[in-house]
Amino acid sequence: MSDAHKLYKRHFTSAEESQAAIAKLQDHESYKLAFADNDFLMQDDLRHVRLQLEYLKPQLVLEQHGVEATIVVFGSARFLSPEQADKNLQLAEQSLAKQPEDKALQQAVKLAKRNQKNSDYYLASQHFSQLVTEHSNKHQDSALMIISGGGPGVMEAANRGAMAAGGESIGLNIVLPKEQHPNPYITPKFCFQFHYFAIRKMHFLQRARALVAFPGGFGTLDELFETLTLIQTKKAERVPVILYDKAFWQRLINFDMLADEGLISPQDLKLIQFADTPEHAWQLIYDYYELGQTQSK
Repeated sequence: MSDAHKLYKRHFTSAEESQAAIAKLQDHESYKLAFADNDFLMQDDLRHVRLQLEYLKPQLVLEQHGVEATIVVFGSARFLSPEQADKNLQLAEQSLAKQPEDKALQQAVKLAKRNQKNSDYYLASQHFSQLVTEHSNKHQDSALMIISGGGPGVMEAANRGAMAAGGESIGLNIVLPKEQHPNPYITPKFCFQFHYFAIRKMHFLQRARALVAFPGGFGTLDELFETLTLIQTKKAERVPVILYDKAFWQRLINFDMLADEGLISPQDLKLIQFADTPEHAWQLIYDYYELGQTQSK
């Protein structure tokens, strides 16, 4: 009798058939756990969830490590370290010496000299952060941790200064169309990456006890003016906002004109302080919080 006759067909599904059917279901996108389904999480409808997660991850890590007070250091990502600036200038001058009439090489030397001059800001950021961290290492009751944007330039220098002083520091890196890597001086457990600028800036300010702004471009100005707006409107407690290199900032922004035209209150000008040395910047913060009196008690 033929095995194909319906009277003699297998009554139950075979183990092999069951496994094949289950495998087919398990391979389907819908079967993935929601938190393990990247395509699901990246949908526009899940943006609010990603915003929450991006806020919570650094928040929980910093809470777990007892980080309560920070000093934000920001400024241009384009400033080079003195050693790199010196090397670049030397190479540019060597190339120009071989072809002294070459306009492009002349311009390259001009730019290299500018970068060498601006490397002073890198050095100042590094020294300032070293001063803060040295204080924090000695006085745990008034410790302040350096936090930067995690990238190159002034940010790198800030993290580098903290490391040189034997301390820890935070880096809040941002995903950009032009690839940006975290600098190597951030304490690994405090190296975070963000997609949303808004959440990144929230973490800059949440524990900030002072902000030191070195010369910079649009990003620096964005962070500076958001901070000033939050303090001015009393959405955030007042903290020292220190602009490094008074001549640069007064050349860039006429703060007095804003007050003269009634666009800000004369009192708002007091939200800003200037410093021309790392020591002065640190002293302004030290005096604001009366850290000397705290240590003498």
